[in-house]
Amino acid sequence: MKIKPLALAAALVLALTGCSGSGPDASEKGLDDPEKKDIAMRLVSSAENSSLDWKAQYGYIEDIGDGRGYTAGVIGFCSGTGDMRAVVERYAKARPGNPLERFLPALRAVVGGDSHEGLGEAFTDAWAKAAEDTAFRRAQDAERDASYFDPAVARAEKDGLSALGQFIYYDAYVMHGYADAKGTVGFRTIRAEAVEAADPPSEGGDEEDYLHAFLDARVEALRAEPSHNDTSRVETAQRVFVEQGRLQLETPLVWKVYGESFRIDGP
Repeated sequence: MKIKPLALAAALVLALTGCSGSGPDASEKGLDDPEKKDIAMRLVSSAENSSLDWKAQYGYIEDIGDGRGYTAGVIGFCSGTGDMRAVVERYAKARPGNPLERFLPALRAVVGGDSHEGLGEAFTDAWAKAAEDTAFRRAQDAERDASYFDPAVARAEKDGLSALGQFIYYDAYVMHGYADAKGTVGFRTIRAEAVEAADPPSEGGDEEDYLHAFLDARVEALRAEPSHNDTSRVETAQRVFVEQGRLQLETPLVWKVYGESFRIDGP
């Protein structure tokens, strides 16, 4: 059982600091800072695409055999989870009659599985070609932010987490989704298990202790999913940053994921 801080001690901290204690110091930059966000995107791309050049991934698409159908784009939108369909719907609104729009009925039909029915090579070719269109790239960015980046950062800010913690939440959102699905454990459950093990900073807890608890819960979630049971995305990347105390994602950042080594020296 967690030991909660004494109310008197918490009140004293508030009196001395004049702040709520529910977020990072005002002088610190959150993940929505453009430079921090770019670092976050490079970190995610290292795991999703084995490359730091995330802006080169809009046209990426393949079935990686994880039961989610096609995986594509800057954060790995999937035909089986519905976010790929959402990207194409956004694109259709911005560019009616675009070559991907005709695949929307098939994309709606395959949500929940790994089927390629109604898609196939014609669809993957159209996706890759669409990446040349600024409107399609903007559609991917908008879906990434609305479904993953913005809610992850907002939840992390409520938990009092700095840029590293915000990134850790974001990466979990990207890989696991918010809610549990068949055969998977979602962000909501991972966070609930972390909160049971350690107080987040918004409740007076130590940020590094809390992040280790969150990463412990995420490792268990990874091990529960056969298609994603490699834990290097946590153990030789994010946990390394926590152990080094890089709570502001201070560069240089050096890590390994899925057997490959990466380094970011600056913005």
